[in-house]
Amino acid sequence: MRVMKAVVTMGREVQWEGVSGSGHRVTMDGPEEAGGKNAGFRPMELMLLGLGFCMGYDMVLILRRMRKEVTGYQIHLTGQRAEAPPSVYTEVILEHVITGKGISAASVERALELAENKYCSASAMFSKTATLTNKFRIEEAQ
Repeated sequence: MRVMKAVVTMGREVQWEGVSGSGHRVTMDGPEEAGGKNAGFRPMELMLLGLGFCMGYDMVLILRRMRKEVTGYQIHLTGQRAEAPPSVYTEVILEHVITGKGISAASVERALELAENKYCSASAMFSKTATLTNKFRIEEAQ
């Protein structure tokens, strides 16, 4: 079993500071209507970013193991949340833009299958409440 730790500490108004077990810090803030000052991430924004980081990291590792030359990678995420509390994500569209040399659609499709269904812990968690849709575009590097 892998144990991870973090600490969140209340600041002013609805601001919080989070410190990960590895020592990295992040500032979180609530929405303006709750007294937030737009001084940091919203918790649900961090969750969406976490999904993107996890999928991107796994995709690049998988593609490179396939001996594909990945020179750039970007994921545009669009998440829909339920109207009623707890307002979980119900749908997330991930638009992958992969830049590299000689990368085929078939290799990206296989990497997406492995990342989403086997390796990415965040996608496994998100899929409990949300439909995940992966789209991709390959750009040939110059």
